[in-house]
Amino acid sequence: MRLDQVVIDCIEPARLVRFWAGLLGGEPVLRERGWAQVEPPGWPRISFQPVPEGKVGKNRLHLDIGVEDIAAATDKAKGLGASVVGGVVTDEQGSFQVVSDPEGNEFCFVSD
Repeated sequence: MRLDQVVIDCIEPARLVRFWAGLLGGEPVLRERGWAQVEPPGWPRISFQPVPEGKVGKNRLHLDIGVEDIAAATDKAKGLGASVVGGVVTDEQGSFQVVSDPEGNEFCFVSD
């Protein structure tokens, strides 16, 4: 078995694929039936599935993105349309910053 892709439900797949391609690299691809996808270097494919409703509540799954510089990664994400959730948290495993993409899907930048 292998992880083939991560699928994110969203209202505007074309908008979200541009955000994630800008953040992680790769070319945004628009697909049939409103889907979109990006294959960032070193990552499985991330696909965006259109759904009629917006995000409600907390994510049940999120991506942790390892970075050297949390502040620089956060600034880049904000420039692409992300929002910061709270401040940087540091514990025995390292530091992380919660961020949400333009549709409110949370993810974290993490650093040792």
